Amino acid sequence: MPKKSNPVWWRIVLTVIGLLVWVGVSIIASQLIIGYLMIWILGSDNFSQPVSMAVYSALSYLFAMVLIIAIPPILKSKQKNNKEKQALKNDKKESFRESLGLRDWPTWTDVGLAPAGFIAYLLLAWLFTTLFTIFPWFNVAEAQDVGFNYYLTGIDRFIAFTVLVVVAPIAEEIIFRGWLYDKLRGKLLEKYSNIVSIIVSCFLTSLLFGIIHLQWNVGVNVFAMSLVLCVMREITGTIYAGILLHMIKNGLAFYLLYVLGIR
Repeated sequence: MPKKSNPVWWRIVLTVIGLLVWVGVSIIASQLIIGYLMIWILGSDNFSQPVSMAVYSALSYLFAMVLIIAIPPILKSKQKNNKEKQALKNDKKESFRESLGLRDWPTWTDVGLAPAGFIAYLLLAWLFTTLFTIFPWFNVAEAQDVGFNYYLTGIDRFIAFTVLVVVAPIAEEIIFRGWLYDKLRGKLLEKYSNIVSIIVSCFLTSLLFGIIHLQWNVGVNVFAMSLVLCVMREITGTIYAGILLHMIKNGLAFYLLYVLGIR
């Protein structure tokens, strides 16, 4: 049986950087493509309305998910199309759903872990935010711009709720704690120990998740949340508890901002 070669560290580093760049670029590209397409169809005035912004957010998340998850396997299969189906790899290959953290169905453990994780996230976010307040440029009270800039009622509120509390958590968990975390863990495990691969994957996934929110105070907050979400993914092997935690967090924020009108 041929010996498995030990991967060179710099190849792993390049692959890890490539994964992070791929996710970041895909998210930006999806926002630009969907945004310009909707402006072309609706006009800039109609595009800035709450319902349109909600539809834009939902479509951007879904398009980004398709780009990130579907394109790499297509490119990979094209590279191998001249080779006959390779003999089944000796390693156990996880199914597509398993690699995204969607194995089986949510359990009572997931349901119980979500509120516990939410408390851990609040404590961690408070700690990081407190540490960052030493910097004069860090504005802890800066409001997050999610495209809805006034009090929402009726159908506007329902659509915004669906996007922010249902679609966004599911899509972001599949992309970050599902696809990206799994890819980083698998690649780092080729050379490094299990604990190193967990720590580095948690940190890099959370760092990118914070960066794409484009605000210091929000970025620090969601970085803390992502660390907890990655740990829960590691504990359960799925992203269901993470989705529930993410929904709790977004649902609470939605209620305070768009139902009570607290800014």
